[in-house]
Amino acid sequence: MALTSTGEGSMQEQNFFDGPGRTGMQSGPAATGGADGLRLPYELQHFSIHGRVFASTDPGLQLALASIHDDAGRPRCLCVAGGVEMYVARHRKYVVKRMPETGKDHHPSCPSYEPDAALSGLGELMGEAVLEPESGRVELRVDFPWARTQGHALSRGASSEPAEITVARRRMSLRAVMHYLFERAGFNRWTPAMAGKRNQGVLCKYLLTAAAEIDVKGIPLAERLYVPEPFQESTKADSAQRRREKLAILQPQEGHAPLALVIGEFKACDHADHACRIWIRHMPDAPLLMPAKSWERLARVHAPLLEARDADTGRRVRLMIAALIRARREFTYEIDGASLMLVSDQWIPLEGVHECPLLDELVGQQRRFLKPLRYDAPQGCAFPNVLVLDGGSMPIPLYIVSAFAGAKERAAKERAIAKGACWAWWTDQPMPALPAPTA
Repeated sequence: MALTSTGEGSMQEQNFFDGPGRTGMQSGPAATGGADGLRLPYELQHFSIHGRVFASTDPGLQLALASIHDDAGRPRCLCVAGGVEMYVARHRKYVVKRMPETGKDHHPSCPSYEPDAALSGLGELMGEAVLEPESGRVELRVDFPWARTQGHALSRGASSEPAEITVARRRMSLRAVMHYLFERAGFNRWTPAMAGKRNQGVLCKYLLTAAAEIDVKGIPLAERLYVPEPFQESTKADSAQRRREKLAILQPQEGHAPLALVIGEFKACDHADHACRIWIRHMPDAPLLMPAKSWERLARVHAPLLEARDADTGRRVRLMIAALIRARREFTYEIDGASLMLVSDQWIPLEGVHECPLLDELVGQQRRFLKPLRYDAPQGCAFPNVLVLDGGSMPIPLYIVSAFAGAKERAAKERAIAKGACWAWWTDQPMPALPAPTA
């Protein structure tokens, strides 16, 4: 079925970009992204401050934000009637950010819009594994450690009944953390002005920017996250030195072996007798070691994603790896745990290659859309494959039913489709026309 929706028009575009972020936008005439100072486009946002209206590019906005930074006054985003209250933070400049749990109150075309968490796997984690103890900071509770204890054995005492019972809390896996970083950095969101503007430098910058506001086990994630810089032959020695300085945090301390998280594009695996070398793009001089049996388990679990790189999609798909690493010896890094994620050629996360034709059509028609992510949900079939953001005052869910899906997955997807007005495509049939954008 196809659905055409009417409603409010989309917002005007401007040459302004604070990263594809989910927390708000930075004021100022422009921002740069990537190693080459690339100018990136963004949507124009308007704020009401003390009864005056300022565009996000207004030269007077910084003074207006400064006047309310230290008092109870708050700016209001004017993307909807009555506006949505926001708050002011200060980094290098004053920044207008979205209040917690207000993303769905913004217009879908607004940069501060965020869909209801229930439309993705994030909904199951909010409040338990994803906490916002204060505005501008996020705490993630994860199921992996930040350190290993060397030579530590569990004590074997007499068994006894527990003195208390604790309630199990949700914890995020490596895959969920990777999904959260990509969503917070905005790589699951697309506007036409982003075409040709994403590269390794942009990926590195905005993943690290997103990580700067996240704590894991009391440690800022940015301190333990390494994303490869764009590789250039002329600067490879300087890049390698910066990597060594970053990963010096892996030096053992008092019997503890710290861990770090590497996120990059998986390139290849070289097999040896007892270990494998995992190669990541833009890290040609620093393979990550992994026990052969561990790689075999990872390859078995993620076989569809590894095979997807050879799929006849007509476009390149990328395979991202999140690797939890430790120092095996000086300057030798071993993978302690890993997860894989498929992304498009524009770094938009994918559930599978069956989503490629729809994303290609949306990008080709210059549409605005958002890709809900699965996180740790057992299956993503209950969630929309895509949310169209330029179809009116509400996002329009798009569903795909793959002809290769199992019976249970197809049934779950069809139940989700039956719940409300949406667009749906069964891949054994021609793709129906997409919902029309509003004027």
